[in-house]
Amino acid sequence: MDLMALAMELQLLNGKLRRRLRAQATIGDLTPSQIAVLVYLERSEGGATVTDLAQAEGVRSQSMGATVAALQAMGLVVGEPDPNDGRKTLLSLTLACRERLAQGRSLRRDWLAHELEAQLSGEELKQLAAAVELLKRVVD
Repeated sequence: MDLMALAMELQLLNGKLRRRLRAQATIGDLTPSQIAVLVYLERSEGGATVTDLAQAEGVRSQSMGATVAALQAMGLVVGEPDPNDGRKTLLSLTLACRERLAQGRSLRRDWLAHELEAQLSGEELKQLAAAVELLKRVVD
């Protein structure tokens, strides 16, 4: 077995699956950096500052400020004073944004479940489930 070829096939397949899933449900005409900010804020506990976001994405605070301003203008992000330091603003997702993210995930999951059922037999689904468990071991 050629492990390098297998690794390359998995990498290519992962990219193709990600593109197909992305095509199923988007959250509007957002740039990759805007999407990255939304994902970061969704995962952060208690919000994040522009500086936190800039450091996480490896960009200047001024650039991140422009990204955040666009997201605020779209009603996806809201800022509130930091209770520990009133000079800072903590950013978080709006409820509408959280709902859009959840809906997009649901649409992608539904599409994938439908395709799995339509394309694979019961035995193949069992094999896929076993392969997923093996992949979890590799990445965890």
